[in-house]
Amino acid sequence: MKIYTRTGDSGQTSIVGGARLPKTAARIEAYGTIDELSSHLGLLAADPATQAPERTILLHAQNTLFNIGGYLAGMPELNLPDSDTQALEQSIDTMDRLLPPLRNFILPGGSIIGARAHIARTVCRRAERRILAAAADLQLPPALLAYINRLSDWLYTFARYSNLQAQVPENFWQKE
Repeated sequence: MKIYTRTGDSGQTSIVGGARLPKTAARIEAYGTIDELSSHLGLLAADPATQAPERTILLHAQNTLFNIGGYLAGMPELNLPDSDTQALEQSIDTMDRLLPPLRNFILPGGSIIGARAHIARTVCRRAERRILAAAADLQLPPALLAYINRLSDWLYTFARYSNLQAQVPENFWQKE
């Protein structure tokens, strides 16, 4: 299979089923942002500082995001069990038990992996907004939005947890 087809040179792309849409269509933006998010998760998973339990979650999330991207690109069904969202919640709870309670807003950053997790979190939030913008053309399963929302919560907690593991203090927002 050739990598280039030249069919997108005019600013259009094909979705599942052969329909063509402008590359700027809300649906294309949504699954493009999901792809970007998956790339950020891959970077986090590849980092040697990422421990095995969190790496497993990241790799599973990448696979889930690929399924979500396929659905947004026109695949007829999305199998997204509630257990995927629940697994994120359980991991959040496990990490959160070790974290100091939040009393102030924190600034994104800290360790390299913590900063990367914050970047992934912001991309995840953008993906959520892009999916909602595309919702006019799609019937979104409720599990999809719940999963994306929980994934951003997980990334936030993972950023904090990574900073704790690296013994890098969090930077707190200083109101002027």
